[in-house]
Amino acid sequence: MEQMLFTEYRTLFISNREHPHVIRLRIRMRDLIDPIAMRWSVDQTMKRYPYFCVELKCNENNQYYFAENDRPVTISRSMQGVDLNTADSNFHMIAFSWSDNWVTMDISHAVTDGKGAYEIIRTFLYYYCSKRYNVALSEEGIRLAEDEISPEEWINPVMEDIDLPEPGRVQFSKALDLVEAGRLGSDWTKTVYNITIDEDEFMRFNVENDGSPATMTALFLSRAIAKLYPEAEDSIRICVAVNQRIALKKPLAHQNLVGGAFLEYKDKMRDWPLDRQATAFRGMVFAQTQEEKVLAAIASQKRIAQMMMSMTTDKERAAMARQMDKMASSYMCACVSYVGKADYKEAEQYVRDFRTWTSSTGDALLVEISAVNGRFSLDFIQPFFSPLYVNAFLSELEENGITYDLQDVRHLELPNVKLPWTRF
Repeated sequence: MEQMLFTEYRTLFISNREHPHVIRLRIRMRDLIDPIAMRWSVDQTMKRYPYFCVELKCNENNQYYFAENDRPVTISRSMQGVDLNTADSNFHMIAFSWSDNWVTMDISHAVTDGKGAYEIIRTFLYYYCSKRYNVALSEEGIRLAEDEISPEEWINPVMEDIDLPEPGRVQFSKALDLVEAGRLGSDWTKTVYNITIDEDEFMRFNVENDGSPATMTALFLSRAIAKLYPEAEDSIRICVAVNQRIALKKPLAHQNLVGGAFLEYKDKMRDWPLDRQATAFRGMVFAQTQEEKVLAAIASQKRIAQMMMSMTTDKERAAMARQMDKMASSYMCACVSYVGKADYKEAEQYVRDFRTWTSSTGDALLVEISAVNGRFSLDFIQPFFSPLYVNAFLSELEENGITYDLQDVRHLELPNVKLPWTRF
């Protein structure tokens, strides 16, 4: 089934070798990986997701589309994986890899978002753990190969003729540039710091202080930045990812449907107690996630997609994508993304670690939050090595009596998506 690209344009044209817009989910299993079970499980999983078994094509009008790709989704025995949309990936926008007891799934962020990627992994873990451990796991809440697939999963809801409000014109003051403020301009080693927190402990803390995992993480990071730069004139502003499916009333859509709510740590808030600050942040999220507000943001994204489609050359599209990315990154110091509790059902007992890696907007710091097997896992993804902001964040946790574990520090490795216009 041919799928014309629409909202995918912007994310595809932003992606390049230096900043590949790929979601990489890394899962450490309880035991060594069984390659036979792995192959069978990936094949079964991809039968359930035909809209992810696609190859990027271009028609005579220079409009891009995804065509059906019946080649097997590749599985490589490595930690690096393979570049997407290449012969090594059988020209898929998704690939798997494994090493020892780690499984990795890579998928283009233009194809889906964290919610969509979680669905794939939920199906994969069901099949893999059933086969690997010869157990009968419950099928409840799992998308399976024999399912009838609803049209709502296929269709991009933003392409439909839906009633959207006029796009709002949002104007922000410049956000504090963390690279510039920390004098990290010569430190370009992309790094991921992984921190884990007990799920029950962190949730209790949130309930007691009127927070949520995403807003409290954004608040701790804002407080940390403010203490580092008390005299900074530029705004301390964190973007929290927003699932647009809710406003669109299309919960099954597989596309990348993520917007953002901007949480500004205003001067007048800085002397408030933590719970009052958390209430203020939750209020900002509530105000910006009202249906009318989210739909207005979607209308703006739709207009951008239409503009990019109307352009006659890929060079123009790439230039526009870069300009949009630069503008968006100037509005925020960092971004916090939390899909919600993973809920990998009975297969979760076989999972030991879970990591979410991707590229951030521009050079903004990105915190990806996962909740798997009783722990919150926070991946601090940054375009530099310095632990300056991680250490300041950990100090906030310590001051508030939250126990954490710094699991590891790793170089950020993401596969490239080979695209025909990347020579620009």
